[in-house]
Amino acid sequence: MSEAAAEPGEQTAPGAREGAAKADTPANRPRVLLAENIGRSGAELLEQQFDVDDGAGWTREELAQRIGGYDGILIRSGTRLDEELLARAGRLKAVGRAGVGVDNVDVPAATRRGIVVANAPQSNVITAAEHTMALLLALARNIPLAHASLTGGAWERSRLSGVELHGKTLGILGFGRVGQLVAQRARGFGMHVVGFDPYVTAERYRELGVERAASIDDVYAAADFLTLHLPKTPETDGILDAAALAKCRDGVRVLNVARGSLVVEDDLRAALDSGKVAGAALDVFSSEPVTEHQLFGYPNVIVTPHLGASTAEATDRAGFQAAEQVVAALTGGVVTSAVNLPAIAAEDADLLGPFVPLCRALGRIAAALGEGSSIDRVETEFLGRIAERDTRLLALGALLGVLSGHTEEDVGVVNAPALAEERGIELAEIKRTAARDYTDLVRVTVVGGEQRERVVGTLFGRGDRPHLLEAWGQRFDVQLEDHLTIFRYRDVPGMIGRVGTIFGQHGININSAAVGRQPDGGAPGGDGGLAAMVITTDTAVPTEVLAEILSGAGFVAARTVSL
Repeated sequence: MSEAAAEPGEQTAPGAREGAAKADTPANRPRVLLAENIGRSGAELLEQQFDVDDGAGWTREELAQRIGGYDGILIRSGTRLDEELLARAGRLKAVGRAGVGVDNVDVPAATRRGIVVANAPQSNVITAAEHTMALLLALARNIPLAHASLTGGAWERSRLSGVELHGKTLGILGFGRVGQLVAQRARGFGMHVVGFDPYVTAERYRELGVERAASIDDVYAAADFLTLHLPKTPETDGILDAAALAKCRDGVRVLNVARGSLVVEDDLRAALDSGKVAGAALDVFSSEPVTEHQLFGYPNVIVTPHLGASTAEATDRAGFQAAEQVVAALTGGVVTSAVNLPAIAAEDADLLGPFVPLCRALGRIAAALGEGSSIDRVETEFLGRIAERDTRLLALGALLGVLSGHTEEDVGVVNAPALAEERGIELAEIKRTAARDYTDLVRVTVVGGEQRERVVGTLFGRGDRPHLLEAWGQRFDVQLEDHLTIFRYRDVPGMIGRVGTIFGQHGININSAAVGRQPDGGAPGGDGGLAAMVITTDTAVPTEVLAEILSGAGFVAARTVSL
């Protein structure tokens, strides 16, 4: 915009200014920059309390020169706030991202500078759910193909006959906000809905009248229509591949309005060619933007250019919600969708600060050990000196570890409780000022039905090195590294050597290993002859390597976690 280069004090846009405050406003009012168009409602909310400038037309060089004069900034996806820009933002206290993701913000750099980064995680959930339903109906009734046929001069009623949704089974992988909204709408069409998401409680499924599948394979086997609403993680990347499609019903129809990387597109094409998959509706792709694709032109494939979040209402809602968060951050209010860690009080920072990453790691490990069951409850226990302090941040860190990578939204310590509540996950915190054998202990337990998985850890030494002390009912003492693998096996000679041999054959270097012992001091193998070992490695252990080890006699279970 031509006004972008205006000198401070000049008018730039209706209701938005650059430069010093007007004469009739306090000179010390916080200044907020709209680096992109966030919509009128959001801008008006900000203008009620701040001096708001419009920088939507600024180049990166202009932004770098002028960002140091602002207390808050609002962006969408077009502005990249990297460490270089944030280093120039000496006054900046809040970043509002008018959208769900924060991939274009260097969140760790912002956190180091005490800058709150907040997004609008609920802004597009309705829009995404409605787009899913639009594609579901279009796929069932061949609407795009029928439109093209009729406008092309043909009347092909018999060839374009579709199928009813009523009485069909919709399988949903990922039962977060969007998945739950899709389920509600699908049930309105008389569909039977079956979902899989271990991070949602059985009670929440019952409330929505949705069948909770015991495994992902059960969804594949039941679904007439299969829709994906999963986050992008190493575990979900390429989850719908040839092996998964082979487990589906013949003639299944597939929808993806989540992330393009969830689907192996070559495998989907092969399944369409063979007739295994009767049709597909795709709003997202492995590489975007894309105008030429191997599935474009398939008569039974519907495609849209990533429109899941694209409605006027969602755009305005995202801007308003992001503005609300910036207002809260700059006025001392409660920021409900911050994705980075809140500051630790100065008097507690030295003691509690190092425990935050430990709690997050223990949460991830506990969730991994409980894999295959739902998560109904997360219990945290703090023993020793730390129990004398405000440990809520530590409890939230453990919850963050449990949820991380398992929600559609970016999860942070601030929004983790709300995400847990939506999924029906109960939180509990216990504190005791005495800890046997150690100065401080942290216990994290994940409860799912009758299953309880507890892990215990602490910090050692001047470097506050995190150690795992208990898992799968047995005690260890192993320093936590980035990649951790735990085995449960029959307590017979040679098992550790077998693991080492197979790791070596696959070029996986072992950093450390520890064999468990019973908490009461008994020997390994006290649990019905089962023992456990923990191994840390330089790199992540591939699932096919775990499968190879588990195929050997005596190995019962294995979990690998990347911290």
